[in-house]
Amino acid sequence: MKRWYEALFENYARKYDEENFVQGTVGECDFIEQELLGDKTRHILDVGCGTGRHAIELARRGYRVTGIDLSEAQLRRAREKAAEAGVDVDFQRYDARELPFDGEFDAAIMMCEGGFPLMETDEMNFAILQGVTKALRSPATFIFTTLNGLFPLFNSVEKFGEDTSQEGNATYRDNTFDLMTFRDHNVTEFTDDEGNRHTLNCNERYYVPSEITWLLKSLGFRDIGIYGARIGEFSREHTLRTEDFEMLVVCRK
Repeated sequence: MKRWYEALFENYARKYDEENFVQGTVGECDFIEQELLGDKTRHILDVGCGTGRHAIELARRGYRVTGIDLSEAQLRRAREKAAEAGVDVDFQRYDARELPFDGEFDAAIMMCEGGFPLMETDEMNFAILQGVTKALRSPATFIFTTLNGLFPLFNSVEKFGEDTSQEGNATYRDNTFDLMTFRDHNVTEFTDDEGNRHTLNCNERYYVPSEITWLLKSLGFRDIGIYGARIGEFSREHTLRTEDFEMLVVCRK
């Protein structure tokens, strides 16, 4: 039986590109490039690259990028978009928990819950961080976003979904946040690329900043900065707030 995140992305590439939360690519890549000091010699690993929006934009700017994803449908669309853009990106199918790389990259990005924190257990999520750590040379930069565990303590995740969703986007209902596991369980409904309607029982792990800091320190990362992740407007100036649905994490190896 397919896991919910496998079923979700089985035939959901073009429709995914229409979601409101994937429209800030240029601004987000501006921040990534700034953190990399504009050094075009850096080889970047994009974990959970999806349809390749960040990988393709960075390739346009002259960076060498390898994108990995579990979904062949997402990768197929990513390759189409790269060809349309006239850029060369190495897209490969891998499970983020089982990355094969060893000291091959100068930077890694993991945007918009690129695998982490969608996995079924904390151990599986941690395996993604371990794989990224191994894939990086030293020194290296790691930039990612993840769900902000402070948000559901003060806000309704279901109401946030209702307020931010646009016509044609996936919808989320019956949200239940578990204070013991910091997982949000919900029913996700979406229309795939062929117009078929689907309903999935999903759950995602939210993290508080101290957890992320401890996990990264245990893997040898330093200079860990955690900020509020605002779509298309990543910045170190955005102090993390309880109203931020996601957090932006920047660290060095």
